[in-house]
Parts: sequence; structure tokens; C-alpha cells
Amino acid sequence: MTSTTHEDSFTEDYWRDPHETLARTRETSPVREVEFETGPTWLVTRYADVRAGLTDERLAKDWRSSLPEDERASAPPGLPAPMSHMLTSLDPPEHTRLRNLVVQAFTARRIAELRPRVEAVAAELLDALPEDEPIDLVARYAIILPMVVICELLGVPDIDREEFARLSTVLIDECPEPEMILASTRMADYLEGLVATKRAAPDKALLSALITASDEGDRLSDLEIVAMAMLLLMAGHETTAVFITNSVRALLSDPTGLDRLYSPASAPSLIEELLRWLSPAINASLRFATEDMEIGGVAIPRGASVMLSTGGANRDPAQYPAPTTFDPDRDTTGHLAFGHGIHRCLGAALVRLEGEVGLTALFTRFPHMRTAADPTTLTFRKSVHVHAPRTFPVVLGPRTPQQQPPQV
Repeated sequence: MTSTTHEDSFTEDYWRDPHETLARTRETSPVREVEFETGPTWLVTRYADVRAGLTDERLAKDWRSSLPEDERASAPPGLPAPMSHMLTSLDPPEHTRLRNLVVQAFTARRIAELRPRVEAVAAELLDALPEDEPIDLVARYAIILPMVVICELLGVPDIDREEFARLSTVLIDECPEPEMILASTRMADYLEGLVATKRAAPDKALLSALITASDEGDRLSDLEIVAMAMLLLMAGHETTAVFITNSVRALLSDPTGLDRLYSPASAPSLIEELLRWLSPAINASLRFATEDMEIGGVAIPRGASVMLSTGGANRDPAQYPAPTTFDPDRDTTGHLAFGHGIHRCLGAALVRLEGEVGLTALFTRFPHMRTAADPTTLTFRKSVHVHAPRTFPVVLGPRTPQQQPPQV
């Protein structure tokens, strides 16, 4: 989605520090209209309004649901295929049917079983990194770790990771529509070929399971399988990559609570506060009002698009005292980093696991890591959905033996 310049919304200041913009908006106009090239959108920033909106059935993910019933069938989807068939673009019953086919692969128990493999991938990546020269932590670690894991989970063979990451970034960040369509087409073409390969020679991974389910009568079309694979591949590495990158930035700037990483008992509370404080998916994807309604006392007309800001909600002082303070001891119950309701992030447990393992392995192996660039020189992705630098140069410093956490 491409934004236009607005006095206090999506300007260069927003790309660098969206939390400041969202805080100002939450204080002065918690439900306000902002302009995008595709038209106006209502931005919602208070916790109570965002949480309620995430479960409000009057806010649909498919814009066609806002049309009169006799016009819906002939109206085009809001996104090109296969993106229009992703879970993030669907409402029940289609959303329910597709989500039920994959939800068992992402239960907390199933994800916990992946811990040894995630630890092994992290160790292998860290083994290959130099100690005394600057590296881009994004390209060399934060992106690759979750990409390897989600590709193995789905049964996707080794691919051109750099090209895949580029296509994924195009589809998530601000870019011209023709470029987005081209990136979607290239990724879909690759996955269509992979579906054909898996159908001929299935394995035990998730993509083959989806194909088998379809062939046995669960009514998944090849387009739906490709859309599901595309979503899982994109979201399966983007969210974790953003989370790891911003968590390292935060912990290098303020090491409060860093020692918690080295204890299995205390690491989860640190991860939850990082999730609340950083909100890796800072704004939810668009929803559309299916009738005239009110949000936070503001009239929203039928057909209007609505953006629920989970990042704004997670720093709402009405929900969390001193919300801009990073406090690993706080009660983070109810944070919306993964959304809420039927569209809650399917891979939440996987992001938590990869974040905890990825950060623990990195800071354990390289306790003297430091930034290698002036923070003011970092350039940030122009995306209304995620906030992260395009690159993050660091010098790792001397490594410690793999199994020994540093003294703190």
C-alpha cells in the first residue's frame, strides 16, 4: 500500500519512528482518516477500539462484503491472485475452511518440537559469521534463520533466498502496483511448479499434506494451495526477521533484562515485553465496513477501509502504565502483537520460538556485539505493516564457546 504525504501521519518521520506518530494520533485523533493513493483509510489507535475491531464481524477482510449482495459476485477482488485467496484476505466460511487445514501444524506442541532444529540452524548460521568485521545482521542472520525453518516446515527445497526475500519485501512494503503484481506472479509461478512436483512425489511436509487433503476431498484448489504457501512463506519469515532485528537494536541500546535470555524460566517474559513494545506487525491489514458503524464514537460509513494499529494499541497508556518504557517485569497480558480473534497470527508460537532461540543464541555466542553504524544513518522500510531498518550493520566481537552463556 502506498501512502501520500500527510501532515502528521505517514511521513518520513513515521518510517523512522512510527510509535511517536501513533502516540500523537492516539492522543489527538484516535480514530482518524488518513490518505493513501488508493483512497482514504480510517486509522484506529486506541487499545480498546483496536481489540474490539479485530473481532467485529462488521469489519470484513474482503472488500466485496461491503457491497450490496447482488453486486458481490461480479466485483473484482481487491488484490491480484493468488494474494486475493490468502487467509488475510478472506472471511468465514472460506477463511474457516482454509485455516482449519493448517492450524494443527502450528499448535504450541508441534512448534515446541521444532526447537532442536531451530537451535541447530541458528548455531550453523552463527558459526559462519566473522567476529571482527561489520556484517548486515538482517541479511546474514535475521532473515535466513526463519526462512530456513519455514521452508523446511513446508517442504520447500533450497531456493534463491536473496531473490525470495526481495519479492517478499516488494509484496509487503510500499511499491508501485505493477511491481507488486510482477513479484506476486513470479512467486506464484515458482510455487505452482512446486505444487506439481509435490503432487507427483509427496513428502511428509506441510505443502504435501495440503495437496493430499485437497486430493482427498477437502476442496482446496491449486490456487488456494499456492496462496496458502505464499502467505506462510512470507509471514513465516518476515515477522520473525523484523522481530529479531528490532529486538537486537533494542537490547543493544538498553540491555535491561538481557540476562533473562539465558534462563528458560525468564526468557518468555522478556520475549513478550519485546513483542508488546516493538509490535513486529505494527498495523493490521485492511478491513472494510460492511455497514454504517461507529468506532470510538466516530462514524465510519459502509464501504470505508479501516486500519487497526496493533502498535498503537500496545503502547496505549489506558492499557499499559508507562507504555513507552521497556519493562520485562510488566504484565503483558492481552498484548496485540499477533492480533486477536479469528485472524490472530497462525504462526505466533513459531515467532516466539524463533525469537527466543535466535536472540539467545546470538547474544550467548557474541556477548560483545555492538552496532557498526550511527543509528541516525539507518534507512527504514516504507511499509505501513512492519517497521524495520533495511540493513543493520553490527560487529559481533569475540565469540564464546557455543554452550556457555556469558557472565552477567
